[in-house]
Amino acid sequence: MSVAGPVGSAPAALGRAGAPSRGRGRGVRRWTVDRISLFVVFLGLPLALFLVFVIWPFLQAAFYSLTDWTGLEANYNLIGVGNFVKEFQDQNFTIALRNNLIFALVIPIVTIVIALAFASLITIGGPSRGPMRGIAGSSFYRVVSFFPYVIPAIVIGLIWAQIFDPSSGLLNQALIGLGLPYQAFAWLGEPAVTRWCLMFVVVWGFVGFYMVLFIAGIKGVPAETYEAARIDGCGRFRMATRVTLPLIVENVQTAYIYLGITALDLFVYTQALTPNGGPENTTLVIPQLILRYAFLQGQAGYASAMGVTMAVVTLGYAGLVFLLFRLIRRALGSER
Repeated sequence: MSVAGPVGSAPAALGRAGAPSRGRGRGVRRWTVDRISLFVVFLGLPLALFLVFVIWPFLQAAFYSLTDWTGLEANYNLIGVGNFVKEFQDQNFTIALRNNLIFALVIPIVTIVIALAFASLITIGGPSRGPMRGIAGSSFYRVVSFFPYVIPAIVIGLIWAQIFDPSSGLLNQALIGLGLPYQAFAWLGEPAVTRWCLMFVVVWGFVGFYMVLFIAGIKGVPAETYEAARIDGCGRFRMATRVTLPLIVENVQTAYIYLGITALDLFVYTQALTPNGGPENTTLVIPQLILRYAFLQGQAGYASAMGVTMAVVTLGYAGLVFLLFRLIRRALGSER
């Protein structure tokens, strides 16, 4: 009995001894120098930069949009929503907003369709026999198509402005060489074609980048999926639309949002190709109006109201795209 007592009490003693250690393991982590440095560098610093260079300027613009500030002096008066009422009575603003919305509708769709077609050719558009692969020379096409995205947008705009030049532009000279009557045709001076020329330049500059984005998405699809689709008799077009597109819908959503935001801005391209808004304001965009009113006409408060309106339109556009793609993913999920 004398032996059993100490032995029997050992588990209790061990339990009592072990309890504090388990409690210490579940305790609050101590703030070490490494942990504090991690939070400061990877959370605090980026957040501070975002607040200073994004949120604070936006709040300032929202405040100045309620004033008649000229941008040239410190004095201003609060006028409420007068600038917002004025902008929707301004014919130039309504034209520019319509142009921005047209660009946001056309440019993302055309760019994504072309980029997805090229990406499919480069990844799964090769021979129908043997393992799935792209067309011959796909690596070369991938590198060459990415070149336009490396060039700054302002340089692309200036280059194409020279190509579209009616008297000495490369485009007219090439068409004349083919025997076509395009002597001194003003590609950026005709209302019927100027907008389409601008959209062509933007699409040309972005197709290569989004093609590479879609290629990365397609490379992430298991090869067995394409092999099974080929065994089931899917051709190249059906494989791209029925197999590839549903599996990379997240990539397409990202591309659509970024392209839409770019199309709602489009300042650099329009300023390089048609700095005055094009014939009959066919390429006029809101950032050009903001530049005109803020720095040339001394109406910084009015220009700030345009900027706030454009920010709201952009946020609304992004929200609609998220909602649209959520419905698309739900429909694709129900089909599978």
